[in-house]
Amino acid sequence: MRSAWMVLLVSGIALGQAVAQTTDGNAVAPTAPQEPTANGAPEPQADPNAVMIPAGTRIPLLLKQAISTKNAREGDSVYAETAFPFVLSERVLVPAGTYIQGKITHVERGGRIKGRAEILMHFTSMIYPSGYTVMLPGSVQNTPGADNKGVKDAEGTIQQDKDTGKKIEQGAKAGVYGASGGALAGGLSRGINGARVGAAAGAAAGVAWALLKRGSDVKLDVGTSIEMEIQRPITVDSSRIQVARVAP
Repeated sequence: MRSAWMVLLVSGIALGQAVAQTTDGNAVAPTAPQEPTANGAPEPQADPNAVMIPAGTRIPLLLKQAISTKNAREGDSVYAETAFPFVLSERVLVPAGTYIQGKITHVERGGRIKGRAEILMHFTSMIYPSGYTVMLPGSVQNTPGADNKGVKDAEGTIQQDKDTGKKIEQGAKAGVYGASGGALAGGLSRGINGARVGAAAGAAAGVAWALLKRGSDVKLDVGTSIEMEIQRPITVDSSRIQVARVAP
């Protein structure tokens, strides 16, 4: 009985030594327990292809269709194209020829006495040449390719320049013709004084006619250069930006 206990004891010691040793005779160091995450799941690995386009980035665009406050409506689509590649840290993040799509969110025509025409649009998506699409919030920052127009606020509202002086000039020209007709009619019926009255009436009518005309519309032709500003950081997958090359 005693010998049987000795055999079991020796066997247990040998088994413990075998477990504690590797095949080359070196002891295996005990591994430290891994710290669990807050939800018990392993920590996600950072995507090496994820690159961020920072907020405030400005990208030049060219309009692909004409826009005018005369016939534009809220909700109409806006189509543009990047005119120059955007490069960050020696990586092209937005190549030239990337399509930009947006929506018109506000339209107002020029008033007859006061109030200038204005239009507001927001860019909502960016479609790469590869077909990769990224949603974005973008606004108009500048309109370098549009004459007599400017951006009036942080939202990107494009407003027509004030044209009261131009309308008065048009009215003066119209008044010349009105004055001539009035002078002729008045002169024939009442002499010199009648001519003066007729001329004044004709000039006043011409100026009034011009001032009552509606103000100029905002008109953006195809190819107009505008500058888009990214309103919040956008993360893009750099591996999906370039078009896949076709093997010859």
